[in-house]
Amino acid sequence: MAQGLPKIRVGLGYDVHRFAPNRELWLGGVKIPHTEGLAGHSDADVLLHAICDALLGAAGLRDIGHHFPDTDANYKGIDSKILLRRTYLLIREQGFVPGNIDCTLIAEAPKINPFVPEMKKVIAEILELQIEAIGIKATTSEKMGFVGRSEGMAAHCVALIFGV
Repeated sequence: MAQGLPKIRVGLGYDVHRFAPNRELWLGGVKIPHTEGLAGHSDADVLLHAICDALLGAAGLRDIGHHFPDTDANYKGIDSKILLRRTYLLIREQGFVPGNIDCTLIAEAPKINPFVPEMKKVIAEILELQIEAIGIKATTSEKMGFVGRSEGMAAHCVALIFGV
């Protein structure tokens, strides 16, 4: 790195989960009313998982599955807000703090716009950021692919982190 330049890194996160009956739907740390939840070892919060991977990638660390493996019974049913907080602490240990997060959730249903302010608040508190530093958007896949067939959801996230 060139002398005197700030230590800035960018990471990209992606996660996907299929829908499953008899599960609660958690997105961005918020319980969302829906007919199905997402399948996973944890609470399967696809949005928080994508954020974790973006932060870990930006810090040059391995992915969420390495740090919180689905083979470890300690993570069975775990609240993904706990995973995000632990991810935050991991990047802090590496000398970084988050600058901002920008995410896109891809799903045919449910509509998440009414829940975005609460999601942003939850994420901002966990990452010790201003609410304005969190971007959450949603789109559909225009009825194409597994998301379009309402088989599951996907999320993309970009994270900017700064060395401290």
